[in-house]
Amino acid sequence: MIPIVRLAGLALGLFLLGGCSKSSEKPAPSSEPAAQAAAPSAAAVPAAPSPEPTGTPLTIAYSDWPGWVAWDIALHKGWFKEAGVHVELKWFDDYVKSMEAYAAKQIDSVCVTNGDALVTGASSNAPSVAILVNDYSNGNDMVVAKPGIKSMAELKGKKVGVEVGFVSHLLLMNALKSVNLTDKDIQIVNVPTPQTPQTLQSGSVEAIVAWQPNSGQALKLVPGSTAIFTSADVPGIIYDMLVVNPKSLAERRADWVKVTKVWDKVAKFIKDEKNLDEAAKIMSARVHLTPEEYKPLMKGTFFLDLAEGKKRLEKGDGLGSVYGSSKVVDEFNVKNSVYKARVKIEEYIDPSFTEEALK
Repeated sequence: MIPIVRLAGLALGLFLLGGCSKSSEKPAPSSEPAAQAAAPSAAAVPAAPSPEPTGTPLTIAYSDWPGWVAWDIALHKGWFKEAGVHVELKWFDDYVKSMEAYAAKQIDSVCVTNGDALVTGASSNAPSVAILVNDYSNGNDMVVAKPGIKSMAELKGKKVGVEVGFVSHLLLMNALKSVNLTDKDIQIVNVPTPQTPQTLQSGSVEAIVAWQPNSGQALKLVPGSTAIFTSADVPGIIYDMLVVNPKSLAERRADWVKVTKVWDKVAKFIKDEKNLDEAAKIMSARVHLTPEEYKPLMKGTFFLDLAEGKKRLEKGDGLGSVYGSSKVVDEFNVKNSVYKARVKIEEYIDPSFTEEALK
């Protein structure tokens, strides 16, 4: 990721042409065995160990976005085994490659933004159904301007580097709208997201739009640069979700409900302030950062437990609803020729898994 995310309006064809990802590193899918659950306290009666889940594992592709890296906590804690579900997490350094693997039916599910789920279905004939919402971007996606520019209004007539047709482009359009400007009032320069920090540093543009870690790198590379608009200004414009192949959902519904319950434990663990250091330690190790470097990225991600996610999965037209947010992205995708015709949002979302897991 988005993994902004992770992205919100990615066509697979654009992936191949633009090479956009959340990381400039080459993809290296891998899997790790779940860690054993923590031992009971001395005062507790020892419980019989959970039986090792058997059968074909459910495969989940995830990549570099805090809401998805968080799945490592479930591995570390042994919560999949405890829930009695056999899960194999497949790590991808490149978000785009995780989506390509899903489209090629190499994996059962993938962590994506709500917008990218629409794209893989409409453009790559890879339908998916969202069964839970991990989070929404809460500041990690940014418009970063060079020193001296302090507001979106000051970008009028200026060059802005952004990967056209991707989630950062969507964020830029909303940022311009907030000050009564449109894309006609600026000069858009198409820049692959991993190259945005260097592009801002070069001085060839006055601002760039990117998600973490690229947005943070831009701020570091250009002293005095400023984040003049972020996803925190439009909460809900980018949701991050777990989407699953419909065939796998039909065949192994009970197991996917168990996975959904595990996410609730992960989200509640992260949201409990006393667990911040441990959560940051586990998650930062995955992406080769220190816990202190990773904590700001966690802060820019609004993690959703199942109860909160259930509210976001209620039908509505505003950004407080995944349905409403997806309608905004769908309109953006068609307008920018990411795909040709509007899709049926309802076919991409199934709240019943979250609802069942909460019972």
